[in-house]
Amino acid sequence: MNRSIRSGILSLGLVVACCLALPRSVDAAPYQGLAEIIRTSAPGDWRTPDPENLLYLELDRGRVIIELAPDFAPQHVANLRTLARQRYFDGLAILRVQDNYVVQWGDPDEKNPRPVGAAKARLPAEFSRPSRGLAFDALPESDVYAPEVGFSGGFPAARDAVQGRAWLAHCYGMVGAGRDDDADSGGGTELYAVIGHAPRHLDRNVTLLGRVLQGMEWLASLPRGGGEMGFYEQPTERTPIRAMRVAADVEVARRTRIEVLRTDVPTFARVIEARRNRRDAWTKVPAGHIELCNVPLPVRVLP
Repeated sequence: MNRSIRSGILSLGLVVACCLALPRSVDAAPYQGLAEIIRTSAPGDWRTPDPENLLYLELDRGRVIIELAPDFAPQHVANLRTLARQRYFDGLAILRVQDNYVVQWGDPDEKNPRPVGAAKARLPAEFSRPSRGLAFDALPESDVYAPEVGFSGGFPAARDAVQGRAWLAHCYGMVGAGRDDDADSGGGTELYAVIGHAPRHLDRNVTLLGRVLQGMEWLASLPRGGGEMGFYEQPTERTPIRAMRVAADVEVARRTRIEVLRTDVPTFARVIEARRNRRDAWTKVPAGHIELCNVPLPVRVLP
């Protein structure tokens, strides 16, 4: 992808069914913070992601676990699985780290790009999907970028009832497919993860296909690129990709046992309310509101 036409994805920044039963008044109840809510959660409040929908991005510094979103980008997810199973990403690199924006990885050789084999280099854009039949846990807050926001399948999302469309939102940790000016010019060979403040203006302009569940520290702490838009100017600055695998293809003993809090349970509603109206000793003025990308989505790793 030419640098001159990458600017549309350069400043990037998880989804809910209608509607979460948030308490109208919590003043009478003892306040619980996030740690206490998680500690007192029930086993049924948690879900185990399908290993077919998990990617392990292996770096020298550690494993980054990405959960894919086939309900929103089925063609891109299928293509990405094919690329991973062909070991397309092995030996490629992280090419760009733009402060407060994105980490981007792919093939550094634009003149002689790596063949994609049975995968596709280009796919039709999957910027949004029909909202009909989609589980959606809506937040009680209004939103600047969409009529309604919330979580769907554990991913931050937005929807428009009038248009009948829903889409993923560019929150911290979301992963998308880079493209050129043509909306149908991406396919998953070049990926980015949001490491900065949510660039929601990119919603419905880039195909989002998943989000990082664990290992964001390995991406967000990388040295920033000194070139235009955070590209590394020297090959030696790039971080090599050891491998990217579909978790289902990794032997069980080497998988990371991970659980994600469900977004359609009362426990998640308590998480949201705890952040909307913090009533601990430290907080002097509870916000009374929360925006989509400030909602924490608890993830835990099992021994």
